[in-house]
Amino acid sequence: MEDSLNCIDRVIHFIEKNFDHPISVKELEEISHYSYRNIQRIFKYSCGETIGAFQQRLKVENAYKRILYTQDSLTSIGIEVGFSNIFSFSKAFKQHFGISPKEAKLNKERILCGPNPVSISSSDLLPEPEIVYLQPLRVYYQSIKTYYNSEEIETLWERFMQNEFSSSDTAYFGVIADEPLISTEINCRYDACTSVQAQNKKLPSKLILGGKYARFIHTGSYETIEETYTQIYSRWIFNSHLEFSHTPIVEKYVTPENDQTEQLTYILLPLK
Repeated sequence: MEDSLNCIDRVIHFIEKNFDHPISVKELEEISHYSYRNIQRIFKYSCGETIGAFQQRLKVENAYKRILYTQDSLTSIGIEVGFSNIFSFSKAFKQHFGISPKEAKLNKERILCGPNPVSISSSDLLPEPEIVYLQPLRVYYQSIKTYYNSEEIETLWERFMQNEFSSSDTAYFGVIADEPLISTEINCRYDACTSVQAQNKKLPSKLILGGKYARFIHTGSYETIEETYTQIYSRWIFNSHLEFSHTPIVEKYVTPENDQTEQLTYILLPLK
């Protein structure tokens, strides 16, 4: 069972990195160490969708991120995520989201700000991030498919922390692999990550970070982090002149030594 799960993790990670171009049967067999027929069966059983459907979903969801966070044209976005032309892009996008790419672009402000945007007065202070450049970091992780505010994330961390991590300076991260603004609940994936390998089991690994980020700080319980995200999405993002990357949002969790009850969460939004 563990071998099958590690195989699925390798395939998912490979497709996430290469969703925007054709993936051959040979590549999947080399990555998974299974025959194509077997990896298709294992993937469908584990993930609830075929490999082809997963790659297609990544294309349109990454296209939606570009629509939300960049000023790129719809044609260039479609080509960037792997569609051969605007017609095939529009058809796949509408099949998945129920609206056309053009409608998504016209509704951009409503999606980012919500049905009741937060008004901004001259006396209001917008959340201000620090712009940072981060090196790629290899992390070891476990994943869950759930809604981002779900208690299942807390349960995932409880299981994750049962692993033995030897280093006292281990760093912990959460990777928001899908965009909660546009993903359906069943497809949202969250990764609990650490900077060192566990001693009592072999966790799958991948690279995160690497590049330019807007780093916000949330202070206090993770239960209230949605309020910080609301400020970022409905106020800062729409008033910022920066363009955002389609790569995942990363959260870094820090507990100050002098106050074990005060949790700090660095929210890292990737920038182009």
